[in-house]
Amino acid sequence: MGCSNANAQRWTVVDVHDGDTIRIERAGTTEKVRFACIDAPELAQPLGKASRDHLRMLINQADGQVQVKIMDTDRYGRRVAEVFTRGQKFLQAEQAQAGMAYVYDQYLKNCPDAATVQQAQKIAQQQKLGVWQRNYQKPWEYRKRQRS
Repeated sequence: MGCSNANAQRWTVVDVHDGDTIRIERAGTTEKVRFACIDAPELAQPLGKASRDHLRMLINQADGQVQVKIMDTDRYGRRVAEVFTRGQKFLQAEQAQAGMAYVYDQYLKNCPDAATVQQAQKIAQQQKLGVWQRNYQKPWEYRKRQRS
């Protein structure tokens, strides 16, 4: 799935932390990037490692090169961004369509390509892929429970 990545900058991915967080590098600068629009299962959750591995596969198919459209910085100092491969794949939509992430409704108003991600998730839901195979705990619910 592709969409507009105007004003995106090219970076090299140096680490895939989980299904919605990567570390990127360009010209000696390293940034930790949290994907806008989606929330992937935490590594300790069911499908957490599968989500990370799916994202790694997508990035490896693009030779580790991505275009990043930074939109914000979160409370942990991570850049919040839309991320695309050189082949114009919108990684958030790819993760959602494979059932490897949920649309993050709480922050969707800040997502320029929200409709694309929502449509991708709808496909995964209809086909019962990944997180839609069962009634898994959502990542935001998991994190809240871990904090309490």
